[in-house]
Amino acid sequence: MSRLKRWLFLSGAGILGLGIILLVSSLAAVNYLVDIFWFDSLGYGLYYWQRLLYRYFVFVAVTVVFFLIFFLNFWVASRYLGTTEPKPSTSRSSAIKAYKDLFKMFRTGSLWVYTPLSLILSIVIALPLFEQWEAFLLYITAPPIGAQDPVYGKDISYYLFSYPIYTLLQRRLLFAFLLLLLGLVFLYWMERRLLSQQDQKLPVGAKWHLSNLVLLIFLIEIWDYILQRHGLVYSSSHLPLFYGPGFTEIRIILPLIWMTLLLLMGTALSCVYYIQRRKGLKIFVGFAVCFALAMGIRHSALLPNLVQKYIVMPNEISRERPFIDNNIRATLAAYNLTDVETRQFTPARIPGDIATPKIRAELRNIPVWDGELLEDVYKQLQQLRTYYSFPTVDVGRYTVNNVYQQVFLSARELDYTLIPEAAQNWVNQHLSYTHGYGAVMTPAGQGGDEPMTWFLRGIPPESEYGFSIEQPGIYLGLGSYTYIIAPNDAGQIDYPKGDTNVMVNYSGNDGVPMSSLFRKLLFAYYFGDRNVFFTTKTNRESKILFRRNIVERITTLTPYLMLDKDPYLVVTPKKLYWIQDAYTTSSHYPNAMPYSSESGDLNYIRNSVKIVVDAFDGNVDYYIFDPKDPIVRAYSRIYPGVFKSSAQLPPELATQVRYPQDIFEIQMSIYTRYQQRDPDVFYQQEDIWEFAKTFHGKTPATITPYYLTLDLIDPARFDFLLLLPMSPKGRDNLRALAIAGSDPPHYGKIIVYSFPKGELIYGPSQIYALINQDTTIAEQFTLWDQIGSQVDRGKMIILPISNVIIYIQPVYLKAATRLKIPELKRLIMSQGQFVVMESSLEEAYAKLQERIKFEAERIEWRFGPLMPGSSQSESGVPSPGQPGAHQPRP
Repeated sequence: MSRLKRWLFLSGAGILGLGIILLVSSLAAVNYLVDIFWFDSLGYGLYYWQRLLYRYFVFVAVTVVFFLIFFLNFWVASRYLGTTEPKPSTSRSSAIKAYKDLFKMFRTGSLWVYTPLSLILSIVIALPLFEQWEAFLLYITAPPIGAQDPVYGKDISYYLFSYPIYTLLQRRLLFAFLLLLLGLVFLYWMERRLLSQQDQKLPVGAKWHLSNLVLLIFLIEIWDYILQRHGLVYSSSHLPLFYGPGFTEIRIILPLIWMTLLLLMGTALSCVYYIQRRKGLKIFVGFAVCFALAMGIRHSALLPNLVQKYIVMPNEISRERPFIDNNIRATLAAYNLTDVETRQFTPARIPGDIATPKIRAELRNIPVWDGELLEDVYKQLQQLRTYYSFPTVDVGRYTVNNVYQQVFLSARELDYTLIPEAAQNWVNQHLSYTHGYGAVMTPAGQGGDEPMTWFLRGIPPESEYGFSIEQPGIYLGLGSYTYIIAPNDAGQIDYPKGDTNVMVNYSGNDGVPMSSLFRKLLFAYYFGDRNVFFTTKTNRESKILFRRNIVERITTLTPYLMLDKDPYLVVTPKKLYWIQDAYTTSSHYPNAMPYSSESGDLNYIRNSVKIVVDAFDGNVDYYIFDPKDPIVRAYSRIYPGVFKSSAQLPPELATQVRYPQDIFEIQMSIYTRYQQRDPDVFYQQEDIWEFAKTFHGKTPATITPYYLTLDLIDPARFDFLLLLPMSPKGRDNLRALAIAGSDPPHYGKIIVYSFPKGELIYGPSQIYALINQDTTIAEQFTLWDQIGSQVDRGKMIILPISNVIIYIQPVYLKAATRLKIPELKRLIMSQGQFVVMESSLEEAYAKLQERIKFEAERIEWRFGPLMPGSSQSESGVPSPGQPGAHQPRP
């Protein structure tokens, strides 16, 4: 009976285990199959197999290496275990039995014991390396950069690609060999214990085996000290002043590492000698004690602190100057700031004439609307149906009536959550309401108290300015999209027309065909939705479209790229497209200051890739925009055919490429300190900048980069560029303007306009205070409040125009009712202490110019030199009756 129970128990356990294995395998198989079909539908089938095989090839290769390390060592050990027969005359029966058991296990059953044990241990050791499989591929394919670090003279690519892998390998190898040594010491100790009872000694081969293992462990530890030398380039002990090694690291810690390394080598050799000869114990102990002392000094902060306090600090700038210079150069190179051009901006007192065509063109392109408020306007005036929304408002530039025009635009996307609850059912969600439709576009420059100008609007899209979209369907966007099945027999709503809907059958390339019952069953299982299998509304042409959020789609395809937070819409005559900026980053650039981003710490970044997503067909294309970047070059070698040259980007899309805000913000965050390129100035930290600050309502806010169309790069032409104002740290006045070009041939060109140190240029928060103090504006705000309207002041725009700095702030009105449509009512403009408020930019500029000229003439009359030939008293005041006395200026 007991046998039957045992058999039933083992059978049940086996069936349960097999069921769990089959369940897990089936789940994994479903995910793999879905990914295979999806990648293949996008033309990335080969790329998917490359990533899958690369991952497991690296894992298998590393596992095999560690398996051989464990297995061969265990096999060698088995050759020396139980090789000497016991002497029956002197052995106790229990010892003889134990010896025979060991003999049987290690001599005849070694494969059954060591093979699974070695496999388990190798997998445990290799798992962390499996997670870094792509880093291994980068290590193999990494190109040289051609620039060397100033401390050791090694190519920068060593630190970006090799050093992280070497560090990881060293730690895993050390762990593996220590584990192996402990296991073998235990086995040999058992063998020696049994042999000692027989008056026999451990075989010489066993001693050599242990000696070699000890020597290997010492060699791996020596490798660690070599890596520690290179790791000094990531020293953070001098923060917040500078990053990287300083005088103490190079003159004290580095020699300590060398000394510790040499003592470790002596300890290793003396240890092996002692194990083999049983001689030289004092030498071994001496080396070991010296090594322990050196290691203690190396890891203690006492000596470095003493050197820093009594040698470095009294002469800090002279001691640290070359290391500060290393940090400055490395940081500028890591963030692509080495070639930043600096220019002087000397402000004029009086702005140029409003009649100048160039000034009128600049004013026409000022983006006076705030994106958040314009989004509300788009929703109220162009949503047209409850199930549409405008997730974000983008900034672009297009040629309108042969004029280079900055615009706002937004995609009219589907938002299924806005459909009335009674109509929310499976058919509507997955078959009928499938896509958004068209886009809206308005000029950046608008006037107050005037109707909104629309470059593109309506369903179907219509334009009086030459814009047209042949296929305006939006199947991929920024919203939260579920899967859909299209085309289908239920009918897809293309767009509303009067009281009915125009229906359509999807004819794009996106989606995985559902051409068989197996595929329907597969996707029903994958999405956990039985309706996918049981619906009768599919046909031979039906495809299932999923991962329709463009960020999700790109992240699934290329998870190794860091994405910009603001993908933007592009309108072309044929379709709508999304452009997503992507970055390659690293945290291993030597001597470069780290930056903490939402994606983690980094100290190297490049905007290497532009990604184009077809909003209708779902195609995703990658274009390299920085062919010098070693990381993207390595990925191009790993995945041939995925990344294309920027020259292959279609012209209608190439004209809409822009320099992204995220990287510019990161670069300028670093540049606020590292614009001090002279080590002495950097040490004194006397010219640190920060992003200019203002107020949003009563809440302090930091100004972030924004797009303008100006002639600041080339006076002979207008460029679409990013602009960021900066102030001296802790001050409110303006210190510099940083710009980055977006149009060729100036794409990515960064120019910093700095103001003379001795001249006061009002900053945004100071202008905000001046506006608050203006009685005329305050009275008008009070009047609007009294009639039940809510006054909202928009974001402040700093405009360098005609050699003067002008501030512009829009004023919006919102009705105090449920339906709040923001209305651009007035535009406040300021230069220095002069503030005006008018309905349009042109009127405000003209009035501001008039006030400044009048004030300049008044000051000149009051404090300028007297007329020629006039006489003055000793006090310098004209005597009564003399010309100029008490005579007002006509």
